[in-house]
Amino acid sequence: MPELPEVETTRSGIETHLVGAAIERLVLRTAKLRWPLDPTLCDRLVGQTIHTVRRRAKYLLVGLDSGTLLLHLGMSGALRLVPTGTPAGRHDHIDLCLTGARTLRFQDPRKFGAFLWVEGDPQQHPLLSRLGPEPFARELNGRYLQQKAKGRRLAVKPFIMDQQVVVGVGNIYASEALFRAGIRPTLPAGRISLRRWERLAEQIRKVLHEAIAAGGTTLQDFQQSDGKPGYFRQQLLVYGRAGEPCTICHEPIEQVRLGQRSTFYCRYCQK
Repeated sequence: MPELPEVETTRSGIETHLVGAAIERLVLRTAKLRWPLDPTLCDRLVGQTIHTVRRRAKYLLVGLDSGTLLLHLGMSGALRLVPTGTPAGRHDHIDLCLTGARTLRFQDPRKFGAFLWVEGDPQQHPLLSRLGPEPFARELNGRYLQQKAKGRRLAVKPFIMDQQVVVGVGNIYASEALFRAGIRPTLPAGRISLRRWERLAEQIRKVLHEAIAAGGTTLQDFQQSDGKPGYFRQQLLVYGRAGEPCTICHEPIEQVRLGQRSTFYCRYCQK
């Protein structure tokens, strides 16, 4: 599944091509992704100009004259910029045809993505209104995390992956940030000290910044907006490295299932 760095890479890749362009045509090749597509969108969108391309968590918000397109890539979705008239593939479900003979194409093999029209403040949409702070927001600090974790027995890894606590910390990046912070992923969130929460908040920001700069993590179903894979996987310290030596102590990296997700850590470096 594309995570926050992959979505941010996509956003920055398409922003300069979309802002200022007008929509000439909308092509819907399916009636439903995760939710039904609004059949009136074709009439609503044609003639509108794109003013902004923003991100909230793993959602892309495309700001138009009278509303916002709320996009989510789901499990395997991707956005491509292609010349208008490029033949569509089997899983190319939506084309947003723009001035300048360019088309933003939404590909989604598993149809778990979203393409929704929102009028008014998109931050009040039910999909966004209950989300936690962005990982780069000043609000995300050790004291905030400690307060949210107070009394919680939930393990720290699924805790920081809760989108109502903080957005964008997916499975890969949670494992990496916890390793860098020296915190064992199975430790109950409510037992972590303020000092350690501060260290973890810092490492969450760092690992996500590095992933964005590197273009995201190479996943089976993800490619960047230009069709090239990301390269952050080459820098991963624990994720996917079960049995390999820890980069610090050289003991084998361990793998466990936690919250139904594969979790990688060093039992010696993470306490």
